[in-house]
Amino acid sequence: MRFLIVTLGCAKNEVDSDRMRALLLADGFEETADVANADVAIVNTCSFLASATEESVEATLSLAEERAEGVRDLPIVMCGCVPSRYGDALASELPEVAAFVRAEDEDGIVAVVRRVLGLGESDGEERPETLRTVEGTSAFVKISEGCDRFCTFCAIPYIRGRYHSRPADEIVSEVRSLMEGGVREVVLIGQDTGVWGCDLGEGETLASLLRRVAEAVGPYGGWVRVLYLQPEGMTDELIATIRDVPEVLPYIDIPIQHCSARVLKAMGRSGSPEELHALFARLRSEIPGMVLRTTGMAGFPGETDEEAEELYEFISEEAFDYCSVFAYSQEDGTAAARMADQVDEDVKLERTQHLIDLTEQLGFAATASHVGERVRVIVDGIEEGEDGPELIGHAWFQAPDSDGAVHIPYGEATVGDIVTVDLVDSFCYELVGELVGEGE
Repeated sequence: MRFLIVTLGCAKNEVDSDRMRALLLADGFEETADVANADVAIVNTCSFLASATEESVEATLSLAEERAEGVRDLPIVMCGCVPSRYGDALASELPEVAAFVRAEDEDGIVAVVRRVLGLGESDGEERPETLRTVEGTSAFVKISEGCDRFCTFCAIPYIRGRYHSRPADEIVSEVRSLMEGGVREVVLIGQDTGVWGCDLGEGETLASLLRRVAEAVGPYGGWVRVLYLQPEGMTDELIATIRDVPEVLPYIDIPIQHCSARVLKAMGRSGSPEELHALFARLRSEIPGMVLRTTGMAGFPGETDEEAEELYEFISEEAFDYCSVFAYSQEDGTAAARMADQVDEDVKLERTQHLIDLTEQLGFAATASHVGERVRVIVDGIEEGEDGPELIGHAWFQAPDSDGAVHIPYGEATVGDIVTVDLVDSFCYELVGELVGEGE
């Protein structure tokens, strides 16, 4: 029997889909990318924003429409954030779906799929030790689940529950397995990675985990990257670890959302422009040459023209290497959705575009600043370019699936290699490189 997985949303959902894939493959199912060949479709949904929920429902209904048109008698299983957020109400709203699986129940996917296909119980195949099937050069590894912050704009704590750290031994075991399978970079992710270990006992910190993961990737010449750090998570120990452990990349992702002290307080967050400026100045001083990524939000309820300009000026002064910008979304069930002073949609979009124009200008300049450098690049794939085949890879300052790539004329290298490259040109967030031969 063949299954199709459709994954929507963030990298954390990609990891969850891969766990379900590993369980199904271990039980004897086969995967297909073609809906016409599938016996069951699994849609792993996102519900972080209303637009993501709509996309998830549309993807599900699209599969149901193909079934209705006689492509195949295709049971659909909806997993992840949408079932976690909306629960039992979905059964009457989406009768096209055969089963709903909340995020916390996804490890039971085999039993659910067998039930909707009318199969008997599993024959008891032993569960794989590592629930991953990644074959690429980079792999996301979840180190925690849930969140305790309860920012007023965010539904994640209601979808994914309270924060809990994944045990270090389990994480390190997964990392070793991935490296043995050909992965050369692990990207540690979670809703709030900086507080990892807070629920595990004394001495368990993100810094201690990074050191253990670095030991696991070191023999393979691999890289360790960590995303989604909150400002409060940048402890002395963590800063020193990023600075001093060679395998840990000096790439720091701190989503600030805003800089105005009043707006941050309304968001349920802490900080001020002065505190954030001081933090970034310290990071740049203690970790020379580091790369900074952040996230900004435009149009939060009550945001004034002056506060919107304050965020613009802050981002301009800090000149982040990468900055994602989002328009505030009024999410059901959140405190901010009930605030009376919602910003007009046209004003919100205008402020968002104003920030995007700035961050692209800064990001393109930051990318161009690497021209002339000699760097190590992980080769992720081979594509057909204007002048023939080219290697596509990424350098240490480019997070996979986020920050652009390095394009290299085809040479003596293959996917999975870590090669030395001279960066000779840039365009937008992309870079052009030339392979450096041995002995050069």
